[in-house]
Amino acid sequence: MEMQPPPGDLNTELTYTRFDRMSETYPDRPAVIYLGETFSYRRLRELSERFAGGLSELGVGQGDRVMVYIANSVQWVIAFLGIQKIGAVIVPVAPIYTSHEIIYMIKDADVKTIVCADTNFCYVQEALDQTDLEHVVVTNLIDLLPGWKRLLGFLFDRIPTGKVAKDSRIHKFNNLLAATPFKQTVSLEPSKDLAYILYTGGTTGFPKGVPGSHIGMTSYVNDVTEDIAGQHLYEGQDTYIAINPLFHIMALGFFMSIGLNKGNTTVLMPTPQVDAILETIARYKIRWLLGVPALYRMLLENDRLDRYDLSSLQYCYCGGDVLPAEVKERWRSHCGIPIYQVYGSTEVGHVTYSKIGVEPSPRAIGFPLQSRECRIVDPVTLEKVPTGESGELLVTSPYTLKAYLKKPEETEKAYVELDGLTWCRMGDFVSAEPTGELIYVERSADIIKHKAFRVSASEVEATLQDHPTVIGACVVGIPDPKVGERIKAIVVLKEDARGVGGTELIRFCQDRLAAYKVPSYIEFRDMLPKSKVGKLLRREVRDDEARRTSKDKKLFSG
Repeated sequence: MEMQPPPGDLNTELTYTRFDRMSETYPDRPAVIYLGETFSYRRLRELSERFAGGLSELGVGQGDRVMVYIANSVQWVIAFLGIQKIGAVIVPVAPIYTSHEIIYMIKDADVKTIVCADTNFCYVQEALDQTDLEHVVVTNLIDLLPGWKRLLGFLFDRIPTGKVAKDSRIHKFNNLLAATPFKQTVSLEPSKDLAYILYTGGTTGFPKGVPGSHIGMTSYVNDVTEDIAGQHLYEGQDTYIAINPLFHIMALGFFMSIGLNKGNTTVLMPTPQVDAILETIARYKIRWLLGVPALYRMLLENDRLDRYDLSSLQYCYCGGDVLPAEVKERWRSHCGIPIYQVYGSTEVGHVTYSKIGVEPSPRAIGFPLQSRECRIVDPVTLEKVPTGESGELLVTSPYTLKAYLKKPEETEKAYVELDGLTWCRMGDFVSAEPTGELIYVERSADIIKHKAFRVSASEVEATLQDHPTVIGACVVGIPDPKVGERIKAIVVLKEDARGVGGTELIRFCQDRLAAYKVPSYIEFRDMLPKSKVGKLLRREVRDDEARRTSKDKKLFSG
C-alpha cells in the first residue's frame, strides 16, 4: 500500500478557492437547493463573502475560532465558506449538544464567536456567563427563504423557534449578510494554518479537539473528486443529496468533493425524514447519495418505497459503520445498483473508498486513497501482519496534523512512530485482500457505533461517575440491526446509595450529553472486572454481554 502523490496542485487551490472558481465557471448553476429554495453559485458566493465581511466587522480575523452550532442548512454552508475566506477556523459541532458539552468545547478551542440557531440559543446563553464568548450570531433555519414561505411556515406552526435574549454581544445572521463583501485574499500557509477543529470522543472522558489544516482537507477531497469519482462525476451537471450532518468529516468532505468543488447541485436536507428524502431523489433526479447503514435500512423499510422513482441513482455510498449484508442485498434488489463503502476518521480524514465498478467484498471498507498510507499491525508489537491476517489499522499522511488540541497524553496514546513516520492508531481491526481492499474485522472496545455516531465509552462512563452515588461504570455496545449498537451502562453504586435507579441516571446523562450518547438502559452490579493495576476490562464485559445476547437468542429461537 505505497503512497503516491495525490492528483492536483494542493498548494494553490484549496477547497474554498476551488468553490470560487466554480462560481465563476457556473455562476447560474444551482449550488444548493434548501427547502425548495435555489441558491446559485453566484448567489452563494456573494452571501458567503457578505458573511465574511460581517464577521470581519465584528473583529473576527485570521486564526480566530468560530463555532457553528446549527443543523444542515444553507446558513451552515455560508458560514463555512465565510469563515474560510477570512482565514478563521471553523469549529463545527452537533446542534443537539447540551450546554455542558459546548461550554467545554468553547473553552478548549478558545472560541470567541458562535453561530447558533434560536432553538438552541438557551444553551449558548448558559455558555455566555461561563466562557469568554464575545459574539453570538443567531439564525432560524428558514431565515433565507422568501417571505411568503416563512409566513406560511409560521401560520401552519411548522417552524420551530426559540426565544433569544437582547444583548450587545448577540447579532442576527441576516444582519451580517448586509455587510460589505469580503473580497481580500488572505495569506495562508496551507500545511500549517488551521481550516477546522473537529471534536471526537476521548479515552479520558473528555472530547478531543482534532485540528485540520487546509491542505489536509484538500488532499482527500482531491482524491475523491479526481481519483474515486473521476469520469463518473459530471462537472457542472451532477446532482447530490446531502443527508448526513455537515459537522461530520465524512459528510463535509463528500459535499465538497461531489458538490461545491465540481460545480454540481447539492440538495441539502435539514433532517433525515424518509419520505422527504425519497421525494427529493425522485424530483431532482439525484445521482449521488451518501448515507449510513441505519439510513439505508430506514429507506428500505418505508412502506411507500415503491411509490418513488429512484432510477436516477447511480452512485450510492455508505460510511460510519460496516453495511449489513442483508441491507446491501435488499438495496441491490430494489435499485439494481451496489452500495459502495467509505471509511475514515476525524483524525485522518477520509481514508478508504470502494472502487466504482468493482463489487465490494463482504465487510469491505474500501481501498486506501492515494494521499493516505495504511498499515496493518499486531497491536502489541506493532509489527506488520501477513496479508490476509487481521491486525490494528494504522494510517498516515503527509497532509494531516498529528496531535490533539491541548492533549499531549491523548496524542501519545493515539499516535506511534514507525519507520520515520507518525501513524494514527485507528482502534479498528482489519485485514487486507491481495488486491489491497481492506476488510473490517472489529473495533476497539472503547468505541461504540450508535446510529453511525462514534460514541466514546469512556466519555459516557466519566459522565455517569460524576453522579454522587456512582463509584464505577462500564459502558459497552450491544449489537442491534437498526442502530448498529445500543448503548448499555453497567453501574456500581456506593453502599449507602438509596433510591437511585436507572431512570435517574439516564436523566442525569441527558442533561450532560447529546442524545445519541445517552445509554439506552442501565444494569446495576456489585463490582466490575479490573486488571491487576486497576484498569477497567471493558472488552471482558463486552464479550460477556455478547455471550449473554447469543444465549438469549438461542433460548428464544428454541
